[in-house]
Amino acid sequence: MTFIDRYLAEVASVAERLDRQAIERTVELLVDVRTRGGRLFIVGVGGSAGNASHAVNDFRKIAHVEAYTPTDNVSELTARINDDGWDTSFANWLTGSKIGRDDALCVLSVGGGDADRGVSVNLIRAIETARSAGARVFGIVGRDGGFTARNSDVCVIVPPISQDTVTAHSESFQAVVWHLLVSHPSLQAAPMKWESLER
Repeated sequence: MTFIDRYLAEVASVAERLDRQAIERTVELLVDVRTRGGRLFIVGVGGSAGNASHAVNDFRKIAHVEAYTPTDNVSELTARINDDGWDTSFANWLTGSKIGRDDALCVLSVGGGDADRGVSVNLIRAIETARSAGARVFGIVGRDGGFTARNSDVCVIVPPISQDTVTAHSESFQAVVWHLLVSHPSLQAAPMKWESLER
């Protein structure tokens, strides 16, 4: 089997093993946030930061959920990192955004945060801040989900198929899952351009 064949077979396997109930509970959480007039804050680092920016666009435009990510404002983010430190950068941004009980935090991550190993501590502090404010938390993460999976209302875990492709599949399936969410009949509020042209 070539690498291409193996990789694409893994993609099919990941899709088959995604927890449908966790995805459905995430839809219900987001519908409730929108109904309450709450906001969705999305955090991620590395490739997941890029995904967060893309997801903000889709939740706002397609699902009419008011959404934000700290990585869209490089000036504020780097000022917070410089002045307050990396570990609290997202948490302090959430505090400044006055996150509250009608809001939700979405964590996009490969590992979900691991305080013992000092990995993605900024995500951990963001979750703690959201929890303290009474906001709901959900994640789309890889491996076993780390801190995010253990401290979320609901977490969609991208199951690892091979240790060689954990990051690639985790970050790819973040996009699969959030596109599923905004396309879900319970959430989609506006037509997508190309689909509307075909009607």
